Amino acid sequence: MATFSYLCPLIFMCIIVSSHAQLQQNFYAKSCPKAEKIILDHVRKHIPNAPSLAAALIRMHFHDCFVRGCDASVLLNFTSSAGNQTEKVGIPNLTLRGFSFIDDVKKVIEAECPGVVSCADIITLVARDSIVVTGGPFWNVPTGRRDGRISNASETLSDIPAPTSNFSTLQTDFARKGLDLKDLILLSGKQKLLLHQCSQFGVSHCSSFSTRLYNFTGTFGTQDPSLDSEYAANLKAKKCKSLNDNTTIVEMDPGSFRTFDLSYYKLLLKRRGLFQSDAALTTSTATKSYIEKLVDGSLKKFYAEFAKAMEKMGRIEVKTGYAGEIRKHCAVVNS
Repeated sequence: MATFSYLCPLIFMCIIVSSHAQLQQNFYAKSCPKAEKIILDHVRKHIPNAPSLAAALIRMHFHDCFVRGCDASVLLNFTSSAGNQTEKVGIPNLTLRGFSFIDDVKKVIEAECPGVVSCADIITLVARDSIVVTGGPFWNVPTGRRDGRISNASETLSDIPAPTSNFSTLQTDFARKGLDLKDLILLSGKQKLLLHQCSQFGVSHCSSFSTRLYNFTGTFGTQDPSLDSEYAANLKAKKCKSLNDNTTIVEMDPGSFRTFDLSYYKLLLKRRGLFQSDAALTTSTATKSYIEKLVDGSLKKFYAEFAKAMEKMGRIEVKTGYAGEIRKHCAVVNS
């Protein structure tokens, strides 16, 4: 079994550790003791009626954390005073949903405790609670994040991993954020909605992967050889019938798109992952061995591993103490 080594330089590790040193469980216990219950109650009331929003919210959390850390910069709107396009309109974020849901939660929280709970913490708590109420695992969310004041659309392309990424690129992208190979596998699994343009659990538009079927080398008619040929033929015959299909939706792991399980990893080992970045996960001996370990293990063990990865992701480059601010409205910085 190959071993995993931490991918970041020691200096960067120290930066990561010091940046989240002030996060703690129940950070708002005295300043807003009902905050976490209010958020959970709102999620319990609304997400079961729109379960696909759970996927959108956890994907928003991922995209927020990978650009400038988990600081709610993804929520900011363009303003003439700032003069730049924000992350919200960056190409990887054009399919993000759930902004109004976060705004609604913020309004409820502000009514209880004005100016206390950050939008960054709200995103993180909502993402966790949405997964839990739709049948997924629980993970701890230490709080105390503060909101960033800067948001640049241009940074989304450089910081958010693309579905066309190869293994080396994915490894580098995650390492820059203090995440290792295990985190890469866990955060790319059934919850791969984090990485790809999905509207709900485990589905994607043909446009996100059609080049693998029709134009892999840049010449029309070429197919990605790493994709199972029988699976590819089925996709072309019954789902994505042309390179330019931008509307058809395909299940990433057929039959289980409403569940949170290990089926994605089983498909990877059969070379039936939809995306190039899916196939990339089995090109490394270390990652393939870990995928095999997950498949051979229990769902309970997978949930525990996933929970650790999510908590770790929620600590990326956070702002605490006097850094940043606590926004009054999540879409705009305080005046």
